[in-house]
Amino acid sequence: MATETPTIVTPPAAGSRKRPRYRGINQLSAVDRVVVGIMVAVPTALVVLLVWFPAVGSVLLSFTNWNGIGDVSRAKWVGLKNYTDVVTIYPPFVPAVEHNLIWLLVMFALATPLGMLMAVLLDRELKGGRIYQTAFYLPVVLSLALVGFIWQLIYSKDQGLINTVTGSQIDWYGDQSYNLWAALVAASWRHMGYIMLLYLAGLKGVDPSLREAAKVDGASERATFFRIVFPVMRPINIIVLVVTVIESLRAFDLVWVINKGRNGLELIATLVTQNIVGEASRIGFGSALATFMLLISSVFIVIYLRIVMREDQ
Repeated sequence: MATETPTIVTPPAAGSRKRPRYRGINQLSAVDRVVVGIMVAVPTALVVLLVWFPAVGSVLLSFTNWNGIGDVSRAKWVGLKNYTDVVTIYPPFVPAVEHNLIWLLVMFALATPLGMLMAVLLDRELKGGRIYQTAFYLPVVLSLALVGFIWQLIYSKDQGLINTVTGSQIDWYGDQSYNLWAALVAASWRHMGYIMLLYLAGLKGVDPSLREAAKVDGASERATFFRIVFPVMRPINIIVLVVTVIESLRAFDLVWVINKGRNGLELIATLVTQNIVGEASRIGFGSALATFMLLISSVFIVIYLRIVMREDQ
């Protein structure tokens, strides 16, 4: 009876394996090149048109006295006069800067720690954690203008929840002694959910072996978090820092809904709107205020980019 001779298959040498061939841009078909060109050109054009062009235009207009009437060519070059007037003879500017700094401090000292605390609690996978997470994050999907209207039901002088429970007659949104702090509580309510989500995502990415090693060494949960987990989440901390600064500087919707940035609620963003689209119609002066915001924001953005690029290197 004949037996079949087994066939021995020799594996290919390591150097002879065929590597996948990637087509470069020069090897793409004409249709593919058109598609790639459109995918690059359209977003680039939108960014230039909607972001860079208005930003550069605002900076240029800040050196003119254009009032928005007639052609831009009628605007006269005034140099740094608008910037000098903003700092020296414009009374609302200093209170607006102070209010923006207070806004920033409250976001850092109140909203950010509370958001981080909620993330730590939810990371323990409590019963019903998904429900709590949804409830805390729900304000984030709402605009600040809508948040202002919602809190109007709480702050209303006549039928608000606080005055109904306490029996007081405080006009939380109208009284200059309370309106800034009332707006900050409403803004913090929304900001906490955003910070919670960022830290919760960061906590899920921490290596569990780090916590186990700390537990074996006898470290408490508090020491483990602040000495091991928190430093590991350095990229998240940087993102939270930048987001908090930008949110504090561009705070506008909530304040505009309350009283259009007047009567103790002056912010830089509301001053820009009042001068550009308000009755004053001082485009050049308002552009100078907007340039101040751009410069302040650029400082933190540059710091963030330097840190990110240094980590990539």
